[in-house]
Amino acid sequence: MQAQGTFTVSDWTPSDHTPPITTAASVGHATMIKTFTGGIEGRASTQFTGALNPETGAGSYVALESFEGTIGGRTGTINFLHTASTHGTDRYDEKLAIVPDSGTGELAGLTGSGSIMVDPDGTHHLILDVRLEAVPEG
Repeated sequence: MQAQGTFTVSDWTPSDHTPPITTAASVGHATMIKTFTGGIEGRASTQFTGALNPETGAGSYVALESFEGTIGGRTGTINFLHTASTHGTDRYDEKLAIVPDSGTGELAGLTGSGSIMVDPDGTHHLILDVRLEAVPEG
């Protein structure tokens, strides 16, 4: 099954952690709150870490999200992770995956992958290709 939704960020709180090693790409960490609408409906709390070269705009990020809501009509919670890189004007080497055995409720047993697409106007879309695996009883 494929589920799609758009999301907005309602909170971006940077941390004051500074790594003890300096490179050309400065490293930062933030927490985020996202709201999803559409075929993916709910909210997520996100741990975001990125490295960005301010001179070239090149960088990479990794994020781990705790989501609660509805995906394709099924309600529960899951975790998913995503990462991508940029040369400053593009996205590449993207990966998005649901964390194994992280689902609860009707999302228990959910597995899959996905992507994040960004429209020219800045609208962010989450696209998930998921399947519901049987959850062992006991």
